[in-house]
Amino acid sequence: MPYKTGTDLVNEAKQRIREHSPQEVLEMLEQNAKVIYLDVREPNEWNLGHLPNAMHLPRGNLESNIEARAGREEAIVIYCARGNRSALAADTLQQMGYENVSSMADGFGAWIAIGGPVED
Repeated sequence: MPYKTGTDLVNEAKQRIREHSPQEVLEMLEQNAKVIYLDVREPNEWNLGHLPNAMHLPRGNLESNIEARAGREEAIVIYCARGNRSALAADTLQQMGYENVSSMADGFGAWIAIGGPVED
């Protein structure tokens, strides 16, 4: 059986999930949409800045801790630095029964590029 690369896994996950552009996420934020913005980056990345009112849960702790932090029916937009970890995280949450989960395409770097607000 041929092995898959990390890129293969990310690309496959992106076929199974919904992605929102940073601009769409900004519009959600500006409209005060009832959404959990879930940052799955590492603590050192989080400490450099994050989306306003975001919840921090590093990717490595996601499966163990999400159920205590968010209901399966809640809208969740997941983001990371470039959109790869968040795609994997969204795919995982869907497998766990979360119904309204998506990933922010191109991640926090793209958020900064469009001038999205950042909280320290």
